[in-house]
Amino acid sequence: MSFIPDTEAEALSALFSRRSVLGATAAGGLLATPLAAFAQSGAASGPGEAEITVDQARQEPIPIVIPNFGAGLGEQISGVITSDLNGTGLFKVMSGSVPPGSTPDFSALKAQGARAAVAGQAIGSGSVRVEMRLWDVLSGQQLQGTAYTASTSNWRRIAHIIADVIYERMLGEKGYFDTRIAYIARTGPRHHQITRLALMDQDGANERMLTGGEWLTLTPRFNPVRDQIAFMSYANNRPRVYLFDLASGRQQILGEFAGISFAPRFSPTGGSVVLSATRGGGSDIFVVDLASRAKRQLTNSNGAIDTSPCFSPDGSQIVFNSDRGGSPQLYIMSASGGAAKRISYGSGQYGSPVWSPRGDLIAFTRIGGGGFSLGVMNPDGTGERILTQGFTVDGATFCPNGRVLAFCRQSASGAGGAGFASGIGTIDITGFNERPIRISTGASDPAWSPRNG
Repeated sequence: MSFIPDTEAEALSALFSRRSVLGATAAGGLLATPLAAFAQSGAASGPGEAEITVDQARQEPIPIVIPNFGAGLGEQISGVITSDLNGTGLFKVMSGSVPPGSTPDFSALKAQGARAAVAGQAIGSGSVRVEMRLWDVLSGQQLQGTAYTASTSNWRRIAHIIADVIYERMLGEKGYFDTRIAYIARTGPRHHQITRLALMDQDGANERMLTGGEWLTLTPRFNPVRDQIAFMSYANNRPRVYLFDLASGRQQILGEFAGISFAPRFSPTGGSVVLSATRGGGSDIFVVDLASRAKRQLTNSNGAIDTSPCFSPDGSQIVFNSDRGGSPQLYIMSASGGAAKRISYGSGQYGSPVWSPRGDLIAFTRIGGGGFSLGVMNPDGTGERILTQGFTVDGATFCPNGRVLAFCRQSASGAGGAGFASGIGTIDITGFNERPIRISTGASDPAWSPRNG
C-alpha cells in the first residue's frame, strides 16, 4: 500500500520499487454595516502508550431558530445558513417566526425550547441588502445586528458570512463557512481517470475546474495569505510542483530539481514552499523561497524517503514522514533542518501528516490491519486517537479554526474498476459527525482554504 493516490504511486513505482511510496498524497464587493440594537448588546500519550479511540461523546447541540428571510432569494439565504449550522452537529436549527425590525417574543421562543434566535430579511434585486439580528433568548439581549449589501450573485457568500457570525457569537471561536476547498476532480474509468485541479465552496457549491485534464494532477495546497495554489503536475511527462494563480489562471514551475518534485505545502507566511524532491534512490525535503526562488535542503536522506512536510502554525517546526528507521513513521524537526525526532509509535505505517492551525494536533493516515485509519495526535506523539477507518482514508486537511477535517475516502474496486468511488468527506476532530460533501465528479486530495478576505 502507499500513502498517495494509486495513479501517482504507479508513476513513481519505478523509482521507489523497493519500498512503499510515502508521498503526499471570493467574491468581492460586499459591505457589512452594523445595525442598532433593540436591547442592550451582550458580549460575545507517548511512545508505548495505548491507543485511544474517540468515543464520540459531545455536548447537546444548541437549539436556534432560523426563520425564512423572505421569498425567493431570502429563502435560499436562510436555507444555506441552516445547512451550514446543522452540518456542524453543534447546532439544532428550528423553524419559527421571528419578525424582522422588532423585538422577538422571548416567552414563545423559550416555550419552543430555543436558546438563540435570528431575525432577518433580504431586500432588493440587482443588489441585495440582507439584515440579520442574533438574539440570546434566555437573556433577551441582542448579540449581533448587521446589514450586508452586495450584488445578488454573492448571495451564497452573504449566507456563509452570517452563519460564521452566528457560530462565533454562540461558540466563541471563528467559523469556517466562508471558505473554499481545492481538490482533484476525477472522471473516467478507474485505471484511466482524468484528473483536474478544481475549486468549490466548503459545502460543495460553485464547483470550478481550473485545469483541463491533459496531465495527471495531484495534491493542491492553498497559500495562506494570497489567492494561490501549489500542486503537482505531470505536464510534459515530468512530475514537478507548479504554482497556480487563481486571479489570472497562470501556472508556473516552482524551482528546478534534477529529479521529481512533489508534496508541496506553504509556510504560514505564504512566502515559501516546503516540498520533497528525489535524489538517487530516495528523496529529501527542501524549502523554496517564492521571491528569490532560492532553494535550501533541509534533510539528507542517504537513500531514505523523506516526504510530506508540513510547517507548524508558528513556522518554527516541520512534521514529515520518513522510512529512515525502516518503516514509514512521523518525525518533527526544526524548520531550519537538523536533527529529527520520531513521534509515531503505534502499530502500522504512518504518513500524510498535517498540522492543525491551532498548533495542538497533527492529523495523519495510518496503514495497518489491512486498511487505512485517519487520526490525530499531539505534536509530541502522545494522545493518538483514531477518528475514522476504511479501505482508503487519506489526505486530511484542517478547516481554518482547526475543529473539522476534510479528507478523501475511496472504496475498493472489483473487476475492471467496478464499484470504485473516490469522494471527499468531513469529520469533527472528536471523531463525531462524519459527512460526505456532494460533488458532481469523483474527488480526492482536498485542501481547505483560509477564510475568504
